[in-house]
Amino acid sequence: MIQARDVDYRCDEANLRGYLAIDENAAGPRPGVLVFHEGLGLGEFAMERARRLAGLGYVALAADMFGDRRQASNLQEVATLVGGLRAEPEKLRARGRAALAALAALPQVDAGRLAAIGFCFGGSVVLELAREGADLKAVVSFHGVLATKMPAQPGLMKASVLVCTGVDDPLAPPEQVADFENEMRTGGVKDWQVIAYGNTLHGFTNPAADGSMMRAALYNERADRRSWASMKSLFDEVLT
Repeated sequence: MIQARDVDYRCDEANLRGYLAIDENAAGPRPGVLVFHEGLGLGEFAMERARRLAGLGYVALAADMFGDRRQASNLQEVATLVGGLRAEPEKLRARGRAALAALAALPQVDAGRLAAIGFCFGGSVVLELAREGADLKAVVSFHGVLATKMPAQPGLMKASVLVCTGVDDPLAPPEQVADFENEMRTGGVKDWQVIAYGNTLHGFTNPAADGSMMRAALYNERADRRSWASMKSLFDEVLT
C-alpha cells in the first residue's frame, strides 16, 4: 500500500515542501531516491514518478527546489525561478543537498543506498549534486540541461551517471552533449552513460508536454518507456 505525505524541510531562508511516497508495509530500511521536478515546480508529474518509485520498493522523496512549493504558470515565470538558481550554482546545490539530507534522515531509508533522478531542470540538479561528490550511488537525468558553471573536478564524482536525452532537444544540443562526455572523461568518472533517443524533443517523459507551452517540448511514449527501463536497470545494479 503506497502512502504519500508532505515533508517540510529547510535550506537557509527557504521553506521547502517535498512529497514523500512510501510503501508503509515494507520491512526494514530501503534504498531512497530523490525526484527533482521540471522548471514548472513540484507538481503532479514528479509526484506520480515518486509514487511509481515507491511501487518498485524505494522510498521516494520529490523535492521542492523553489520553496513553498511554488508553481510557474508560464515560461517567463519558469525563466525567473530556474534562472535565479542556475545563476547561483552553490545555492542550487545547497537546496539539492537539503533534500538529500531530509531523505537520508528518514527511519525507513538505508542512507548508504541513495540515488536521485530529475526531469528537465531537475535533470541538471542531479548532475550538479553528482559533480560536487554527493553521497549518491546513482543519478539519472531525463532531458536535462547538461551545461554547468562548475564542471566535475577529477576524482570527485562517486555516483554512476545515466543521461537520457533527445537527439532533437534544443536545450541539450550535440555540442553540449559532447562537452558533457568530455567532462565525464576528464573528471575520471568511473561509470557514466549517455543514451540519445532519435526523433525525440525536450520533455519526452511528460504526457502533458504537447508543445503548447514550449514548441520544443513534446511527449514521446517510446523514449519515456525506454528511459524509465534504463533507470530501473541501473538501480537494480547499484541499489539492490
